[in-house]
Amino acid sequence: MPKPSLPVRLALLVAGTTLPLILFAAGIVFNNYRQDRQNATQRVLETVRSIRLVLDAEMQRITGALQVLSLTNALRDRDFDGFRRISQGFLDQYGEGGVILVADREGRQVFSSLTSDTASLPLRNNLSVVKKVFTEKQPIYSNLFYGSVKKQMIVTVEVPVLQGDEVLYDISFSPPIAIFQAMIEQQRPSKDWTLSIFDGEGTNFARVPNPQETAGKRASPSLHAEMFRSPEATLTTVSLEGVPLITSFVRSSLTGWTVAAGVAESSLVAPLWRNLAITSVMGAVLLMVGLAFAVRMATQIARGEMLHTLLIEELNHRVKNTLAVLQSIATQTFRSASRAEREKFEGRLGALAEAHNLLSQEKWQGADLREVIARVLQPYLITGAQRVRMFGPQVPLTPRLAVVLSMIVHEIATNAAKYGALSNDSGTVAVDWEILEEADGRKLRLIWTEAGGPPVTAPVQRGFGSRLIERSTRDQLGGEATVDFLPRGVVYTVSCALDKEE
Repeated sequence: MPKPSLPVRLALLVAGTTLPLILFAAGIVFNNYRQDRQNATQRVLETVRSIRLVLDAEMQRITGALQVLSLTNALRDRDFDGFRRISQGFLDQYGEGGVILVADREGRQVFSSLTSDTASLPLRNNLSVVKKVFTEKQPIYSNLFYGSVKKQMIVTVEVPVLQGDEVLYDISFSPPIAIFQAMIEQQRPSKDWTLSIFDGEGTNFARVPNPQETAGKRASPSLHAEMFRSPEATLTTVSLEGVPLITSFVRSSLTGWTVAAGVAESSLVAPLWRNLAITSVMGAVLLMVGLAFAVRMATQIARGEMLHTLLIEELNHRVKNTLAVLQSIATQTFRSASRAEREKFEGRLGALAEAHNLLSQEKWQGADLREVIARVLQPYLITGAQRVRMFGPQVPLTPRLAVVLSMIVHEIATNAAKYGALSNDSGTVAVDWEILEEADGRKLRLIWTEAGGPPVTAPVQRGFGSRLIERSTRDQLGGEATVDFLPRGVVYTVSCALDKEE
């Protein structure tokens, strides 16, 4: 695959750095939303518990006061005028709207705080509650029903009047619905909340918001279905207005009534989307600034690379001109020399030129050892690539090492072509190298092994090529070069220290 351009790589670097930060910030926002939702759920539950405690306390106070009234002698002696004076102190606590009724077993009203003309009063229209009081002899809390005296929907507290073990009368008090409405309005945290009080059948008789429109209506289906499955729960519901809520409800063990409270889901989701939007905008701004900076940096670096390339090309041009001049001078100088001598010198210049060409391709940042050797041996691989085998690890070389090693390998290959394994059609050459980890640093050991060439005889005297190999290895590479004239073929061993940057 082609390498991406520098601007693309820098853009990917900026994106790879910025996007995880944006995602991390979004994760924090979402985690905060979950925490807020959990806190809101806990707050809703605590709110309904608090309202239920206030409601129970108020109903116990009313029940206690009615029980005190049931013990008065005036009521037991049927002195209803005297009972009226006594009960008026209780009614004054609730202002207008509170009504006390006294009924017998058949539901006939024998006393009403509204009128002294009891003969004209109708029967109690919740006879089932009256019968329950006479049967159970315990206080009873009614569900919402239509009061025949008040001519409106009411709830009542019913207390038996006992004489010994016998129930004489049923005292009924219908508190103003406004006291329940005020109770939940005072407890409402904000306008995003919905609070309700339901009777034992799930009918609403106090609610915010929209108390007038919802009075007498049953709880929403999503809440009503769960209200009678457990005395307390938290769930998601939809209000009568169609608003999604996080709702908690608690049923009173005293009255059987249920208190419910819910906070709108939108009040929690809206901050989430707002924070996500802010995070996204800030992330996008940072990303755009980073990308703009990356493009600017890429432009500057590209200009620097263009100048660097231009300088290298100029250097290569001058080196090639220098080699060409040197070759021309050598041609003039060696005009009277033999053809073999001229070819030796021109071959060495060619090896030097190939090394420079390879380094030019890599912009003089170095070259790989395998590529350096392959360039030098290229003329001998054209007709028989299988005759030369190379084996060793990847070894990056500095420009200095690449030039010197190319000259050394050229001299060794030239000798092999003239006298050794590459001088016939059957000889082979194996070039192996390895990196040695020694106390004074890393070293390269290169072994040139010939086989299948003409019979090997040690030369009487060393030629210029052998001296070039030995001196270049010792003086320029700080290493050592040895040659062994073995019967099966010549073996060259070149050892040198690798520069620290390798």
